[in-house]
Amino acid sequence: ALAVVVFARWSPIGAFFVSADRSPRLHGDFIAAPRMARTLHRLPRWSPCPDMQDKHYDVIVVGAGFAGLACAHQLARHGLAVYVIDRKQDLGERVHTTGILVQEACDAPLLAGMPPALLRAVPHVRLYAPNLRSVRLGADGYRFHTTDTPALMRWLGEHAETCGVELRRGCPFRNAARTPTGWQVEGVGRARVLVGADGARSRVAQRLGLGRVKQFLHGVEYEFDGVALREPDALHCFISKRFAPGYLGWMAQTPTGVQAGLARRYRPGNIQAPDMAGFLRHVAPMMGLSVTRSPDSIRAGLIPCGGPVGPMRGDDVVLVGDAAGMVSPLTAGGIHSGLRHGATIGRMLAGRLAGEPSSGTPGAPPVPGFALKRLLRWAFDHGQFDAPMDLLLTARPLRRAVEQLCFHRRGSMTPDPAGAD
Repeated sequence: ALAVVVFARWSPIGAFFVSADRSPRLHGDFIAAPRMARTLHRLPRWSPCPDMQDKHYDVIVVGAGFAGLACAHQLARHGLAVYVIDRKQDLGERVHTTGILVQEACDAPLLAGMPPALLRAVPHVRLYAPNLRSVRLGADGYRFHTTDTPALMRWLGEHAETCGVELRRGCPFRNAARTPTGWQVEGVGRARVLVGADGARSRVAQRLGLGRVKQFLHGVEYEFDGVALREPDALHCFISKRFAPGYLGWMAQTPTGVQAGLARRYRPGNIQAPDMAGFLRHVAPMMGLSVTRSPDSIRAGLIPCGGPVGPMRGDDVVLVGDAAGMVSPLTAGGIHSGLRHGATIGRMLAGRLAGEPSSGTPGAPPVPGFALKRLLRWAFDHGQFDAPMDLLLTARPLRRAVEQLCFHRRGSMTPDPAGAD
């Protein structure tokens, strides 16, 4: 039963890939696979911002990902001067997220007006046991959404700018010094409050002595442009200790093609990457993909899975999203929680800077402890076995339980067009 609860909540929704270091061997930046050798040495170097030391803002946000932009969006809506810096010149390059959205994420204020062409609805989940027997899960009215993730990130940056956010691309965070009125951010300017939204390897956390993420999954994702799955209306999730110890593999139809991913528990000192080639040989034929086709792009890195960090705030500084560890320890889902956490911090900061006495301090909202999910994470790390899953997955009562959990108690038995598996 414990195994069923673990697997039922196991999905790669919104998992953020965060570079472990600068080594191309490990993090495999977003690159075109056929031109990998030529591309690696041409990846853009970080360039310093022009001298803007005399600029003054209410809030400086480091990182233009989902959480950082959600926070900045709320601050701008309340009339505050907010400045976002991001190390990338192009927010759509070297993307470190699957871009898979749960339905609740699509209701976030930041995503209002998102172009429909950037999304593809996926109404079902097909969950595979290690022996590749599967169950099809669904819930009336509930959808997951895959995205054209590079285009989505570019649109989010432009959308935030139209809402009053000042965004500086190609500007890395180097350091910050405390001032009587807030922070002096090196090469950027002054702010009353500093927000670190720069991912699980947060430089803000490192430089300013805040909590840092310490537990990860190691993920790899391939993208195949212009191809179609045999069953495109399902998010395909593969449980396998052989290929994905501590997590799973996945495959989904996107607006531009197919994405296939694999993640495993990351152990410090062990740089063994997930075996994507072996995984694709194992599952590609049944999915309608060619085993011999090379991916058009690859992204890889570390996915935080240890829960909230501590401390996540200090004097006039606060971490949000992945930098704060606001990622489910079980599912490693970070987009929805990042959007929600960033927006909450933005609203609270807006109230505090406006002098509202009840607004509290940065980082004051309740932080989920993820107690049950941490327990299940421990159980999966220490007790994952393929044989029980082969036996349990297709049992009808357990199928029902899994479906209820996957779709937040909205699940219902879903007819399988392929018949019995």
